Amino acid sequence: MTEISKKWYVIRAISGKEKKVKELLELEIDRHNLNDYVEQVLIPTEKIYQIRKGKKISKEKNYFPGYVLIQAALIGEVEHVIKSMTNVLGFLGATKGGDPLPMRQAEVNRILGKVDELAVSDEEMDIPYVIGESVKVIDAHHHIWRLSDLDWLRGPTQPRIFGNYDKIRRDYLIDEFIDDASSQ
Repeated sequence: MTEISKKWYVIRAISGKEKKVKELLELEIDRHNLNDYVEQVLIPTEKIYQIRKGKKISKEKNYFPGYVLIQAALIGEVEHVIKSMTNVLGFLGATKGGDPLPMRQAEVNRILGKVDELAVSDEEMDIPYVIGESVKVIDAHHHIWRLSDLDWLRGPTQPRIFGNYDKIRRDYLIDEFIDDASSQ
């Protein structure tokens, strides 16, 4: 039997249901014996770490929310099986409801390279604080702030009792505080 030419396509899915679509797609492929026509199903994700209530939490975040990539040959009923699945909105194409357009090889290489890069990279730190979340004070003599939260630091400089405060008119976050503290 000759090898069937498979191309990469983008499936539009309901946002937040990408994993479910992938699971159902793999089940339907096995049920309809379409393994010769579908090579792989991929959801590009990245691993991020957040600090919540003092604990480091690992999460997987979709790199392209609402989209699932599939390497397949859309021959016969393959396209219909995919389109008729729950939570699938259709294929990404030139016209709504039209024929699916395969991805260009340059796009595929870029996305697959990014997926490999994200799988190898250890972590990406997300913003560790949420407005309203309580924080633990480490040192009462130093202050950590975001310039956007302090109205008195923005605008024209006004004379103060303790002198000019232009040196502190910038963001001063925990990483910089730790660096400053360790250098002393």
